Amino acid sequence: MSTQAQPRPTESAPAPASADEPDVTLRGIRKTYGDVVAVDRVDLEIARGEFFTMLGPSGSGKTTTLRVIAGFERPDEGRVLLRGADVTDRPPYARDVNTVFQDYALFPHMSVADNVAYGLKVKGVPRAQRRSRVDEALELVRLGGFGPRKPLQLSGGQRQRVALARAIVNRPEVLLLDEPLGALDLKLRQEMQIELKRIQQEVGITFLYVTHDQEEALTMSDRVAVFNHGLIEQVGSPADVYERPETEFVAGFVGVSNVLVRSGRRFTIRPEKIHLLGEDETAEPGMQLERGVVQEVVYVGMVTRYVVALDAGDTLVVVRQNLERSSAETLADRGRRVQLAWRPEHTVSIEPGTREEAG
Repeated sequence: MSTQAQPRPTESAPAPASADEPDVTLRGIRKTYGDVVAVDRVDLEIARGEFFTMLGPSGSGKTTTLRVIAGFERPDEGRVLLRGADVTDRPPYARDVNTVFQDYALFPHMSVADNVAYGLKVKGVPRAQRRSRVDEALELVRLGGFGPRKPLQLSGGQRQRVALARAIVNRPEVLLLDEPLGALDLKLRQEMQIELKRIQQEVGITFLYVTHDQEEALTMSDRVAVFNHGLIEQVGSPADVYERPETEFVAGFVGVSNVLVRSGRRFTIRPEKIHLLGEDETAEPGMQLERGVVQEVVYVGMVTRYVVALDAGDTLVVVRQNLERSSAETLADRGRRVQLAWRPEHTVSIEPGTREEAG
């Protein structure tokens, strides 16, 4: 028996969505739990076919926002629209979305093929069509031939692929992914980042991804929304968010950044944009120049991280690639007087604190 929601008798059939209609629109979404404001009047539009990531620390409101879109939580205020249709009052099964969770949520007693086919079976899709679509979905996630196996016979990465195939096989308008790679080790996580982007591009479904991992957000996303205290601090492409952070929170959370205070204004500069020069070296014309002493040297393999106390009173972090120098040579830099130089265009003005604190 199909679980597809039927229109109410008093409602007319919705008009077809235009091609430029956002897949997801949030208007003034607010969600509280007692005295805690989890999401504070969030507005957001996600275009059709986007890989959109909601990035932020624990408690920032990103997962609650995802659950509101999925229908698992009802907002206290605001509306949720999918391709222009207001679904705020619809239950999860009546929304054309699927969710992939960190814990996979697979049925351990079922085969891989039966797990993937479960949603199709519930919807009453004929057996032959189910088999064809399951095979297609497993091939897409590079698990062709794994259909007869049980989830416990698979690795963590393979189980996550099964969960992804199960979500995609229903061909939803929007796929919601809640920290799906959180349980995987670093190497497998990095491999799956590439795989997820490939799959999203092949199927053309809008992916709405939740993570606290900045690398995941920067690697896979078309756009990123940075959440903090239930608010969106900034929305933009990965390059925009990284290269041109609008607030001190974004600068500090998305990568490592330095904050300089000059004449009452706050600026940020990324460590990799700073050139580390000897005390007597000459910087290129037009470079911003500061002098200081190397306080700490941290050798981390491909790069060395330097903490430099400036004569002007600030402390800056600088990273330098270890192209030719040995670890012994780099560690000997501790205590040296140096110059730091960077191009003025790499210094970005930022708002103090967070948007919430700035009022």
